[in-house]
Amino acid sequence: METKKFLYYQEDDMFIGWLDAYPNYKTQGATLDELKENLKDIYEELTSGSIPNVVHVGELRVA
Repeated sequence: METKKFLYYQEDDMFIGWLDAYPNYKTQGATLDELKENLKDIYEELTSGSIPNVVHVGELRVA
């Protein structure tokens, strides 16, 4: 099983979150479990190729 890091915060009665590797694509859920399910759905969409021009986070090694 593969794992992905995500960031989230609670605003009023909703949990707002995004995948660490795709910070421009946020989702929400009424519970943390619902947020996690929505993040899984977004991951599937972002990696399927069905969404054009997906912004990625990369790493660059410098001197």
